[in-house]
Amino acid sequence: MDMIHVRMVSPAPLTEAVVALLAADPSVLNLVVQPGIARKPDGDALVCDVLTGGANDVLRGLRELRLDEVGSIVIEPVDMAFSGRAARAGAERLGALSRAPVWEAVEARIRAEGTYAPSFYLYLVVAGLIGAVGIVTNSQILIVAAMVVGPEYGAIVSVALGIDRRSGPRIRKGLTALTAGFALAVVATFLFALLIRAFGLESKAFDLGVRPVSHLIDTPDFFSVAVATLAGIVGIVSLTEARTSALLGVFISVTTIPAAADFSVSAAFGSWSEARGSFIQLLINVTVLIVVGTLALKGQRALWRRVGRRRLRAAG
Repeated sequence: MDMIHVRMVSPAPLTEAVVALLAADPSVLNLVVQPGIARKPDGDALVCDVLTGGANDVLRGLRELRLDEVGSIVIEPVDMAFSGRAARAGAERLGALSRAPVWEAVEARIRAEGTYAPSFYLYLVVAGLIGAVGIVTNSQILIVAAMVVGPEYGAIVSVALGIDRRSGPRIRKGLTALTAGFALAVVATFLFALLIRAFGLESKAFDLGVRPVSHLIDTPDFFSVAVATLAGIVGIVSLTEARTSALLGVFISVTTIPAAADFSVSAAFGSWSEARGSFIQLLINVTVLIVVGTLALKGQRALWRRVGRRRLRAAG
């Protein structure tokens, strides 16, 4: 049984309305009210469990009461629950809607990924350096490692959320972080590649022009767009369902960091056509991921709204 645990603090004058909202919703279980015991903020403490299929309506109602502004709302996942008759009845009433994502939690996860601490830029630089080593040694394993280390997908999906929510500051912040992060990674990787070239540390095959890894990266084509599109869809679905294994697959399927690394390495070795191809590959992948991410968010919201309306018609 999928459900979330909600902890709330409500000012005393608002508690009656909050309790009435929660008590009237069949998705709400195990409601407990403890008057006057909460501090920071002061008020009444309330806790309840909510079936995930009904959580969006419950949370929307609480926000319409402005409980998130005058009190507080904390959401926690429930890893295990032994469902009783009320929970089973609620799940049967919700039907397919019981699997709906909790959009407040989804957006919270995306917003958390859209915070750009110094480590964000450090990870991008390190990922670029790992990618450079993979390119000059023709090591596909190191290219995959660079993809896993790179944190850029969090910024990309944050931009997609900003477009979906029409939030200019979030869009600007994400694009600025991506631009600055990739610029730092390119500069650091370019200097590293110059060092490799100066000391002749590249592999003999790479020196002779046998560069299968680089060629795979710097030749954007139809398949580049197709993979980025599919990865963008899976990335959003995995975020809504909190499936980290699927999200990891997205990280290692899209050529963003490797393209930035190949651009730097190609420039350092004077391979300008390859550098141009890598730059185009990077732009294509980032753009496609943002566009597809935005459309996937909108599509999922529309799909689950339709499921909800069908369920209401069936119940009515």
